[in-house]
Amino acid sequence: MSETVQAPKPEPRTNDPERTRADIMAVANQEFSEKGFAGARIDLIAEATRTSKRMIYYYFGSKEGLYLAVLEEAYRRIRHIESTLHLEDLPPEQALRTLVAFTVDYQRENPDFIRLVMNENMLRGKFLAQSRSIQDLNVPAILAVDAVYRRGVAAGVFRPGLDPVDLHMSISAMSFFNVSNSHTFALIFKHDMDSPAAIAQRRENVVEMLLRYVLAP
Repeated sequence: MSETVQAPKPEPRTNDPERTRADIMAVANQEFSEKGFAGARIDLIAEATRTSKRMIYYYFGSKEGLYLAVLEEAYRRIRHIESTLHLEDLPPEQALRTLVAFTVDYQRENPDFIRLVMNENMLRGKFLAQSRSIQDLNVPAILAVDAVYRRGVAAGVFRPGLDPVDLHMSISAMSFFNVSNSHTFALIFKHDMDSPAAIAQRRENVVEMLLRYVLAP
């Protein structure tokens, strides 16, 4: 009679499983943002968090599961902070200025987010397409832009006929480029993009360009 082979039991949880999970996520965020999905190594994440590959798989199921969790958390973080701006309490022009300035600042201060998004684009959105939560998280972002824009049009401050999704794209694009292309742009044009003065000037320029595009004549 053949023996029944039992699946190995998962390693026991630590005394603080939430902390362990958060530590794994933090290190994985850095690993995936620096090396992309293909180049990231689970054994290095395990070593840096003083855990094991088996424990990582216990929490996240697979390398793919960990990457998707990191991607979801990256979007969750920026959308959560956006929700605390209370744009609905500000006059339309001030609300739009606040949103654009925040986006410029956040993306400059979080280059790991930019690299994650760039990597996911190189993968043609393979993992993002699997995440209902990321798609749901971005709905409020568009609704917030739409609400500010509609209030501005109703008040005669903004010109009518603009698409809120296109406006959101323009805000993201002008903030994204400052980080994604900073090294090549600085080298090609011998332009310092990291000095406090250059950062402040670029921030002001992006805000003004987008506001002048939206403001009524």
